[in-house]
Amino acid sequence: MTTREPTHLIVATGTRRAAVIAITILGAALLSGRVSVAAVQDSEALLVWERLPPLPDREGFGFPFAGLHRGTLIVAGGANFPDNKPWQGGAKVWYDSVFVLEAGAASWKTGMKLPRPIGYGVSLTTTRGVACLGGSDAQRHYDDCFLLRWEDSELRTTPLPKLPRPCANFCGALLGNTIYVAGGVESPDATAALATFWALDLSRSENAWRELESWPGQGRMFATAGAQGGAFYLFSGAALAPDADGKPIRHWLRDAYCFTPEIGWKRISDLPRAAVAAPTSAPPIGTAHLLVLGGDDGLQVDVSSAEHAGFPRDVLAYHTITDTWVSLDELPFSLVTTPAVIRRDRFIIPGGEKQPGIRSNEVWSGRAVPRKAAFGWLNYVILTAYLLGMVAIGWVCAARNKSTQDYFKASGRIPWWAAGLSIYATMLSSLTFMAIPAKAYSTDWTFFWANVPILLLAPLVVTFYLPFFRQLNVTSAYEYLEKRFNLAVRLYASAAFILFQLCRQAIVLLLPSLALATVSDLDVATCVVLMGVLCVLYTTMGGIEAVIWTDVAQTVVLLGAAIVSLMLIVTTAEGGIGGFWSAAMGVDKLNMFNWTLDPSTAANAFWVIFVGSLFVNLVPYTSDQTVVQRYMTTRDEASAARAIWTNGLLAIPSTALFFAIGTALFVFYRSSPEKLDPTQATDSIFPAFIVQNMPAGVAGLVIAGIFAAAQSTVSSSLNSVTTAMMTDFYGRFGGQVTDARGLRIARWLTAGNGLFATGAALVLAKLNMESLWDAYLNLVGLAGSGLAGLFALGIFTRRAHGAGAIIGAVTSAGVLYWMQHTQIHFLLYACIGFLTCFVFGWVMSVLLPAPAKPLNGLTIFGQTLQCTG
Repeated sequence: MTTREPTHLIVATGTRRAAVIAITILGAALLSGRVSVAAVQDSEALLVWERLPPLPDREGFGFPFAGLHRGTLIVAGGANFPDNKPWQGGAKVWYDSVFVLEAGAASWKTGMKLPRPIGYGVSLTTTRGVACLGGSDAQRHYDDCFLLRWEDSELRTTPLPKLPRPCANFCGALLGNTIYVAGGVESPDATAALATFWALDLSRSENAWRELESWPGQGRMFATAGAQGGAFYLFSGAALAPDADGKPIRHWLRDAYCFTPEIGWKRISDLPRAAVAAPTSAPPIGTAHLLVLGGDDGLQVDVSSAEHAGFPRDVLAYHTITDTWVSLDELPFSLVTTPAVIRRDRFIIPGGEKQPGIRSNEVWSGRAVPRKAAFGWLNYVILTAYLLGMVAIGWVCAARNKSTQDYFKASGRIPWWAAGLSIYATMLSSLTFMAIPAKAYSTDWTFFWANVPILLLAPLVVTFYLPFFRQLNVTSAYEYLEKRFNLAVRLYASAAFILFQLCRQAIVLLLPSLALATVSDLDVATCVVLMGVLCVLYTTMGGIEAVIWTDVAQTVVLLGAAIVSLMLIVTTAEGGIGGFWSAAMGVDKLNMFNWTLDPSTAANAFWVIFVGSLFVNLVPYTSDQTVVQRYMTTRDEASAARAIWTNGLLAIPSTALFFAIGTALFVFYRSSPEKLDPTQATDSIFPAFIVQNMPAGVAGLVIAGIFAAAQSTVSSSLNSVTTAMMTDFYGRFGGQVTDARGLRIARWLTAGNGLFATGAALVLAKLNMESLWDAYLNLVGLAGSGLAGLFALGIFTRRAHGAGAIIGAVTSAGVLYWMQHTQIHFLLYACIGFLTCFVFGWVMSVLLPAPAKPLNGLTIFGQTLQCTG
């Protein structure tokens, strides 16, 4: 004892000095976060426009083909009236001219031609080039389709399959790799518009147009189409009917429809006004909005071209989740009969018609600017108080750590209820805190059943798994795998856990930071540093005991924040609690069951969710060190069992709470769609509501709840990764160390792991590499369900041995890698991975027999186990 104490005091003193430094960092980070973004506080979500170089023809064109290929804007064909004076009797002229504007260029390239003069078709930007479909000239309509590509400073043309029939004045959108087109007219003298709906899959080598079921409404021309969230949308347009003399007359339409490949058509809310001949493609904004830019409302149909006041300039924004329309902004131009070229977050309007028959050569580029709300000093005070409170807990717990037993297992002094709350907080990450409300907001309650298996798994874990971990008195869960199988199995499992958790920590820090920075003046780097550095500090100081007690405090904060949020959202919604209930029931937002049996097309099928989630939850509760480590921090096995039951019983009502928040958000925004920011992602809807609509102070509390959810996951992961490193690698191969030295090494590893995760999150935010990181996580995560299979092999079979277990685990990872390229729903991956590992591991163990291996007298149900090994 005398040889350890001085070193411990030095370590504790050093960590407390670090706490003082961290408090200084906290203040600086908050200040820098406020200053660095002050210029964008309280900005409205507006469309910002800029002029691009005008088209070389001063008179412009109506309905040219237009799109982007490799960053180059291509505008081809179209029609106009000579001198833009149709009232003087001039005939409409079609063109074959092609103009090219390379990225960053100040002028257009000219001199290129289409195969014929043509316009009034559909043009869409695809990865293969600009798809030009159908169209017309003065004599006829065409069924020709082709791609325009800009390669090596030359325009190249590639044919596409012909349309099922000639068509012009129609609309279309690209959904994934499939082009969908709707409506139009078949000939120049047609007196009825088409109600045709065709699709072309560009990913197929031998493709052809497919004729699909039409929408449940009138045929139409000059409609607008859009794609958002895996669905095709059809807006407005004009119907045709013959007059007494057999000449076509137009009827302006306001109806709208949605098509999803799995379900088909449904009617959605009508537009506030007609928008005939608006740009043919509705630009998607954020993850749930589509914009209809201007269009003809038909109110000046009898006004001559010379006296026409121009077409409407308001932008109609449709929200696909709440099925609502708002007038978003005012356009700086009045242009119809033109395509909209969509490029990620920008959209380009090349020319068009500014008055009946009068064309324009203007080219406009627009983008949406996110709305951000100032966080406010009171919210900063609340958030700061929470963060300092977490550091204080780590400070207090630091004095109780005198050995690695204290640091990793708290020497068994954690109360069962605290361990249970810690398990709950560990499993509820900040992603879940935001994702569950977002899921209920965008869909319904069918995913509620994803958390019910937690309660069903509790007796299985308590009865079969817990006795093994407690009787063997393991520090790392993977110690059991060596005792049961061999060293190779232990190292494989531990390495897979460590690699996955190290990178997952960065994602858990980054994604909520991105969401908060999108909707408020909190800076991404500030959020990452506050959550990451302070989490590293209290985890490094206090070990598992600090992790558990901060988890307890964080559970109180996040659940309290959630309850307050629900109350405020419901009471501010139109009609209060009664209005909330009626509105939710009226659109079936409380639906909890989908009984379809097709796992590939019904992502919310009850059996897929329930069975898939059963195995998804089986993985962490039986093989994840972050959870299993909690089983070892209580006094005895009975206390650990109560901790498991506490977590299970808490999961169900808290899940209902978060789903209720999502439903309440839907009701609120359905009654107040003008408060939605079109640029925001659906997953950010909860933090967006918090900072934009909650009172000062309360918003700080709820943001603290998001921080709490992130930190509880990261701190648990940090301590558990260090535990695995020290126990499965350093301790296993590095020999014996004194308690003091082991404690120092553990603290340094914890700090290093945490700083790596924080730094990785900052790098990802700077370089925008989330997709690469996700791909890495998916790759490493292939071993996850195989780990659960390994533990099941060791507990439920006697014949399984080390070689068979390794074969089963590797086979499981290979099968899961293959499944990622199939239509099988991702929720079923854990089930298939688990069963593959278990079945292959057992079969190979039978085929490759090994001698019996005693398990050090381990008993369960009164029997001493002896297995092949």
